[in-house]
Amino acid sequence: MEKQSKKIFIITGELSGDLHAAYMVKELKKFDNSIQIEAIGSENLKNEGVHLFESHQKMNAVGLSFNIIFHHIKLGKKLLNYLKNDYKPDLVILIDYGGFNLNMSKFLKKEGFKVFYYIPPQIWASRSYRINIIKKYVDKVLTIFPFENKIYENKGIDVKYTGHPLINEMPQITIEKNEFLQRHNLDENKKLISIFPGSRKFELNHLFKIFIDAKNIICESEKENVQFVLSQAKNLDDNMFNKFVKKYIKNQDIKIIKGENYELLKYSDALILASGTVALEAALYKTPFLIAYRGPWLFYLIYLMVRCIKMVSLPNIILNKIIIQEMIQKRCNKTQIANEIIKILNDSTYRQNMICNFNDVEKMLSTKNSSYEAAKCIYDFLNKS
Repeated sequence: MEKQSKKIFIITGELSGDLHAAYMVKELKKFDNSIQIEAIGSENLKNEGVHLFESHQKMNAVGLSFNIIFHHIKLGKKLLNYLKNDYKPDLVILIDYGGFNLNMSKFLKKEGFKVFYYIPPQIWASRSYRINIIKKYVDKVLTIFPFENKIYENKGIDVKYTGHPLINEMPQITIEKNEFLQRHNLDENKKLISIFPGSRKFELNHLFKIFIDAKNIICESEKENVQFVLSQAKNLDDNMFNKFVKKYIKNQDIKIIKGENYELLKYSDALILASGTVALEAALYKTPFLIAYRGPWLFYLIYLMVRCIKMVSLPNIILNKIIIQEMIQKRCNKTQIANEIIKILNDSTYRQNMICNFNDVEKMLSTKNSSYEAAKCIYDFLNKS
């Protein structure tokens, strides 16, 4: 009798999760190419031959609205019905996207499905109570930070540290710096400062003007020694982004480059970043930067109530000390941002110390190949079940 192939279902909610999942699937297929895989995802998973139950395009949103909530509820019911009555997977793998995935874990577990969580919610940063949901409804947690395991082990949760996926997923930049600068008509003799105002309209509303105002102060201080690039996230609609450009930049001397984040992270002399994974990417490219972020005060006050640690940037959290400046809410202003960038550019000791700390961050995260470790754990489980 022919052995029946195993089935897994993967749930992602954002492009980053889709990318991490695709790398994991690639490794899993090396162990066993007969495993059937379906998912909620996007192009990266699709390119690995995974059948998409639904695209997560509508899921990638910040904040609450009736449409977002309604879509999530409708999708959750539709998915649960499909898994229970049609697909019947041997394992469901949740990847990141805590709000939706934690809720799904409750229903999945009640229906008897085995559930793994790869890249779990950052319970050590905020909303630590969510670990109780994980303990009750998730069979195994695959962590990406070395300090996470102890937190889960103390709660009696089955956990495995896989290493951080970015270490092996960061693309190799093939173009040389001088070629990149020439391609965009940038001056090789001027210091390059890149501004990353965020990847969502919500962030642009609160950060765009402040970052541009800081840029003007830096230009006044550094005269002709600096040049600026504004990085447009690949997923941002051109028409929407251009509204901010027309309103706040006008005829200022600044280049706009879309979809070349990694080149800018690697070849800039300093970076002004909105908070997020981009901070860890910048650290791994060893480019000095600052983090600046602000939003509505009500959201910030709620955040203060649910946070578990006072730092927000991953490099700081990983080393458990302030190695890059975090300018949050009232500290997120043009003067403080400008002064910090000027210090990064001109204080060589300060700059070199920051880079040395980035080396320590990389060492802490690079002991394992995350996608391989996650795939091996999944394969071992499927073989035993």
